[in-house]
Amino acid sequence: MKKLKLLSLSLFLPFILGCSDNEAEKNYQIEVDAAVKNIHANLQKDLNTDVPSLSVYVVSPKGTYFSTIKGTNGSVVTPNTYFRFASNTKNFTSTAILKMMQDGWLKLDDKITANIPGTTVPYTPDVADWDFPNKNLITIRQILQHNAGIYDVTNDPSQYDVNGETYTDYMLENFPDHQFTASEYVKILKDHNLTYGVPNSVYHYSNTGFAILSEIIARIYSQKTSSSKTYGDYMYDQIVGPGTKKPLGIKFPELASDKQLPSPYVKGFIKYANHNEITDQKNASAHIGEGNGVGTMVMLTDYIRSLMKGQNVLYASSAELMRTSKGAATTSGYALGCSNFAGIGYGHNGATEGYLSLMTYDPTNDVSVIVLLPYWDLSSTANFTKCLNTLNVTGLEVKKVLGY
Repeated sequence: MKKLKLLSLSLFLPFILGCSDNEAEKNYQIEVDAAVKNIHANLQKDLNTDVPSLSVYVVSPKGTYFSTIKGTNGSVVTPNTYFRFASNTKNFTSTAILKMMQDGWLKLDDKITANIPGTTVPYTPDVADWDFPNKNLITIRQILQHNAGIYDVTNDPSQYDVNGETYTDYMLENFPDHQFTASEYVKILKDHNLTYGVPNSVYHYSNTGFAILSEIIARIYSQKTSSSKTYGDYMYDQIVGPGTKKPLGIKFPELASDKQLPSPYVKGFIKYANHNEITDQKNASAHIGEGNGVGTMVMLTDYIRSLMKGQNVLYASSAELMRTSKGAATTSGYALGCSNFAGIGYGHNGATEGYLSLMTYDPTNDVSVIVLLPYWDLSSTANFTKCLNTLNVTGLEVKKVLGY
């Protein structure tokens, strides 16, 4: 299945959550509903096709609002519906790295060839297959910033492809149950001498860089617990599980066989030029640490609000670092696994087979926005871009309705 590089009468379902019954808040709900309905209608008109659904969940000092619109062929979405939130996972990975920094388990500006503090074991495997371009120059911070020059095996076929597709897309299409690993991706970098350049010479989004971070997290946690641990183990034990500061039902599946989403869930949908595809059953092992997260709009809201306020596992100073520490080559609003979406807030977005989402928090106005569009239109590049842009349009319009 070839992917794009990453970079009618509808049933309308309004909800009011956690608001008092005064007239002003009722009017806000009506206006939020109208904005979402209008955005959905415009997208359907631009694409000349049915769009299954568009949903937004907002928490603000003026109240909590959820609004969703369902297309003719869509299914009902609620604030507690599970979906694959894709590259929003990178923000969670950044949180894991920064918590390890707080705990003295790593140093952001260590080279990834250095030893894990207090051990004689390096952050990354000291083996030939991990000897990828510029490895000795790359720091942990640079990977978080997408300033490390690490080639993106998942998204970019410009330097290396398999039958015209990225390695990941080719494998998922032809071997859907393949168990992917960070070591597998790194060996491709090494074997084909793939790189965007030396660190801090170019900003380039890299899923492969965050796959490497997932391996670093697993290796550090294994050393600190004297047992064999994975990225998912650390995320459950230290970031989102029942023993953490802000327990959430978020999951980070790592096994190729772990394809079933928790219930209730919304199916992803992809429209191609000559066929359509339902995409809920997917092999998330291809995206560990960079796009394998699964959760709900409520869970993402609880996470991003508490995180950015310094009320979760990160200190307020660490959350500030996440928002502001940009790389020397960065020309966008990207810092440490965190983007600044102008007028919307800080956080991330995500695009994985059939799912688009946005997770942001505006610290100035104390407003969080989660947007979910479980739909890709791959009939043309322009149509996919319209789908992706709908996330920001929705975030901006809903904040505008609320007066922010």
